[in-house]
Amino acid sequence: MKRGFLGSLCIVIVLSLPVIGARLELQKWTTVMYEPSNVRSEQSFSSPQDQPCCPIMELRQYTLYPGKRDTLINLFDREFVESQEAAGMTLIGQFRDLDKPDRFVWLRGFRDMPSRGQALQEFYSGPVWKAHRNEANPTMIDASNVLLLRPASPLSGFSVNIKDRPKPGTNEGSKGLVIATIYYFDAPVSADFVDFFEHRLKPVVTGSGASILAYFVTESSANNFPALPIRENEHVLVWFMSFPDQAAYERHTAVLSRSPGWRNEISGKLARRLKGAPEILRLSPTARSLLHG
Repeated sequence: MKRGFLGSLCIVIVLSLPVIGARLELQKWTTVMYEPSNVRSEQSFSSPQDQPCCPIMELRQYTLYPGKRDTLINLFDREFVESQEAAGMTLIGQFRDLDKPDRFVWLRGFRDMPSRGQALQEFYSGPVWKAHRNEANPTMIDASNVLLLRPASPLSGFSVNIKDRPKPGTNEGSKGLVIATIYYFDAPVSADFVDFFEHRLKPVVTGSGASILAYFVTESSANNFPALPIRENEHVLVWFMSFPDQAAYERHTAVLSRSPGWRNEISGKLARRLKGAPEILRLSPTARSLLHG
C-alpha cells in the first residue's frame, strides 16, 4: 500500500491532477460571490512599495456552467477587483484552471478575521454586487470549494504591490503559469512538517528551477461570514510556484523527478505524512491578476 502510494505521489507531483468540486445553490449566499501574513515571501520584487499580504487568505475554486468561464472572468476583472479592495480586501490573483475548462480559481486576502467579516458584509450588501449579481450568479454551479488559510510561518506569505495590477481593459496576454499544490493531512499541520518543508523540500524544489512564491496552512477560525460557505475540518498545506511558461514547468518536473534528494528522502516523507496524493492546480492568470508567473 505504501509503495503504491509512493509511486503515484512521484507521478502526481509532476503531472496535474483534477480539482475537486462540490455543489451549492448560489442564491443561498445572500445573493453571492462573495486572504497569508505580515511577511515577505522568497519571491523577488523590484518595487520598494511591495507590501506583505495578508494574514488571512481564501483559496476559492468555482465550478461554472460549460462555456461561462470567460463571461465570469470578464465581469470579475471589470467590476469586482477595485470594488472588493475598496471594502478592505486584497485581490491577489484570478486564474483559469488549465485542467478544468469550467473552473475559475481566485485568491482573496484580509488583514485579520474581524476585518474579513466586515469587508465581506460591506461588499455583498453594497451597490456593485447588487448591480451585477444577476450576471455573475447564473455562471456558477458551485462556489463552496473554499479553503481558509494563513501563512505557515512568518516568512511565507505573498508580497504584492497593487499598483502593479494591470488597468481595466487590459488585453489578455501570456502572464506565465502559477502552480498551486495542496497537501492534505489527517490532523493540523505540525511545526515539524513546516520545518521539513522549509529546510528540506524547498531547497530541492528551487534547485530544480522553480520559484516558490508563498505557502500556507489551514486557518482554524470559524467562518465569520456564513453566507459564504468554506470547507470545514480540512487540514492542508498549500504552496505556490511560478514559471514563465508551461515549458519551464515541464523542465522543472523532469529535473525534480530525477533528483536524488526528492526520490530518496522527500517523496518517502510525503508518503508517510500525507492523507493522500497531492492536488495540483495549473493556473493561468487572467489579464488583471496581480499574481502571475
